[in-house]
Amino acid sequence: MVLLVSLLVLSLFCLSNCEGSGWPSPGYYPSSRVGSLYFSQGFRNLWGPQHQSLNQDTLTIWLDHNSGSGFKSLRDYRSGYFGTSLKLQPGYTAGIITSFYLSNSEDFPGHHDEIDIEFLGTTPGKPYVLQTNVYMKGSGDGHIIGREMQFHLWFDPTKGFHNYAILWNPNEIIFFVDDVPIRRYPKKSDAIFPQRPMYVYGSIWDASSWATEDGRIKADYKYQPFVGKYNNFKIGGCTTNDNPSCRPPSGSPSRSGGLSRQQNDAMEWVQRNYKVYDYCRDPQRDRTHTPEC
Repeated sequence: MVLLVSLLVLSLFCLSNCEGSGWPSPGYYPSSRVGSLYFSQGFRNLWGPQHQSLNQDTLTIWLDHNSGSGFKSLRDYRSGYFGTSLKLQPGYTAGIITSFYLSNSEDFPGHHDEIDIEFLGTTPGKPYVLQTNVYMKGSGDGHIIGREMQFHLWFDPTKGFHNYAILWNPNEIIFFVDDVPIRRYPKKSDAIFPQRPMYVYGSIWDASSWATEDGRIKADYKYQPFVGKYNNFKIGGCTTNDNPSCRPPSGSPSRSGGLSRQQNDAMEWVQRNYKVYDYCRDPQRDRTHTPEC
């Protein structure tokens, strides 16, 4: 009888809070508030043009022993919602990074800001790691103070396209997967929050020195080419030239920011079941560099 009641309660919960595959519904869908762009409307090739192709609405970029490839938005932004649907390659992808991120590295070389969604390649039978990261005035010399939070996913990202997005506004950064918030990074002080304009980027490249099991497993080019497919690009943001009154889309039903209770519940579910690393919980990190922890 107790088991029957428990199953009934769970069923009722899922009727109002779960979607088709059993994960909690966030109740609010920011991607539906931002129209889709064709690649050429918002982006251009940045490097590796011979490793990039556009077929109807889908951009394919790939890495082999000669080169990887990357793209960049046509404009820079001071806030906004930035998303894409992405399909990853199955099989052996150790050492390979497939990414979608914000950065001003070309404007501030050596001390730039960045907000990252990075997929860390893997080996057959092991899941991809989705790494989110935020850093301010980082350098390219290995002294970046990262704020990494890593996740496995509740689906196979190689089986189809899924939406990944970053919401960045003056008060917070929220990372979304299929509109489910997986991480919120609120602004606690100017010193630990990126505020300078950034461009939107995507790329595929060899990061064998650290990407898979801290660099223990390297890229193996007998499995080349390594491929990433992108479509359904979304940019809803305020450029550097927009009126100061411009406001980016909201990540929640409240225009004042934050997340709704239902969104928070969904995020807590993700972090409870799928989070695999949190920089604030790493005993080997120097907490003096990350006061928000």
